[in-house]
Amino acid sequence: MVPFHGRFALRVARVVLALACLAWYPFTGARISSALVFLIAYAIFAVGTLFETRFDASPRALIALVIDFVFFAVCRWLIPANWAPELAFGYVLISAASVHALRWVLLASGLGLPLTLLAAPGSGLIWANLGTVATAVAFSFYKRYLEGRMSNTLRHNVIIRSQAEGARDAERERIAADFHDGPLQSFISFQMRLEIVRKLLTRDVDAATEELRQLRELCRNQVTELRSFVRSMRPLEEGVSLSASLSRMMEQFQRDTGIVARFSSGEFNDPPQTEVSLELLQIVRETLNNIHKHSGASRVAVTLAKNGQKLEVVAEDNGGGFPFGGSFTLEEMELMRMGPVSIKRRVRMLSGEMTLDSRPGQGSTLEIRVPL
Repeated sequence: MVPFHGRFALRVARVVLALACLAWYPFTGARISSALVFLIAYAIFAVGTLFETRFDASPRALIALVIDFVFFAVCRWLIPANWAPELAFGYVLISAASVHALRWVLLASGLGLPLTLLAAPGSGLIWANLGTVATAVAFSFYKRYLEGRMSNTLRHNVIIRSQAEGARDAERERIAADFHDGPLQSFISFQMRLEIVRKLLTRDVDAATEELRQLRELCRNQVTELRSFVRSMRPLEEGVSLSASLSRMMEQFQRDTGIVARFSSGEFNDPPQTEVSLELLQIVRETLNNIHKHSGASRVAVTLAKNGQKLEVVAEDNGGGFPFGGSFTLEEMELMRMGPVSIKRRVRMLSGEMTLDSRPGQGSTLEIRVPL
């Protein structure tokens, strides 16, 4: 958890501590040559690890901690009443709390405090060391708390990233399916008709001319369909209600197709989730597109209203209806594998209900209810 600069600061502090203790040694009154040798060895170790990042990782970091504690123990035993052991003990605890787990802080405290009592009884240093221990333990607990929060945040980020990737893939599949069922089919039909015109030009020019006239109408329809397809990929306008968006959609549909389109809406608050409004807009778009392409209707009416705890959308037209007749729920259409596939998929995604009433030769009514 400790960044590189923090670990480097700890290594610099070790060097400063070692050199300060070595410089202060002549004034301590200690005349044990082995102590001087140990101080020199520790100073060499501190300087050697200054730029050695391998000591930041376990198990080398634990080895460095053990060496630091041994340095404190030697200082405490040889020069018990000097400031050097206090600094060394403080450094050990700070290093353990910053780099290692709580158990190493407790272990260093459990070993260091008795050593202070044995080496300097009655000196009052135990209270200073107890304060240092309390600070190190509190810092270690706080570090563990932050690590837990960071772990949860990373876990949530992974989940969100996975959900975003899933949503992106699903949207790609939706766009591909919509394009395949919509504009692509028109282009395939256009290509086939061009081949017919090529053959007619060799034997019947009048028929080829009539076919070209029909192709011109087909191109006009393709332009309208492509515009609708592009609009279907646009997100919901910020600050515009679902009712206003549907009203604009119906007006645009009437201008593009010439089919009389009427829209009415009751009083209600938009769904709290923007995704619900987006899916409802897309459902109405696909419904209007199907009416334009397949029904031959001259008018269509869409109603949006709140019904209890559900939002209800009703689309009715006077076209030719579906090949089947009768009223069917979403579950029934699933079992019989009939009805608009894409719309059924979107209704399932919203955990909604769907009823399709088909009257061959007279029109159809589509009712969709989604929970608010």
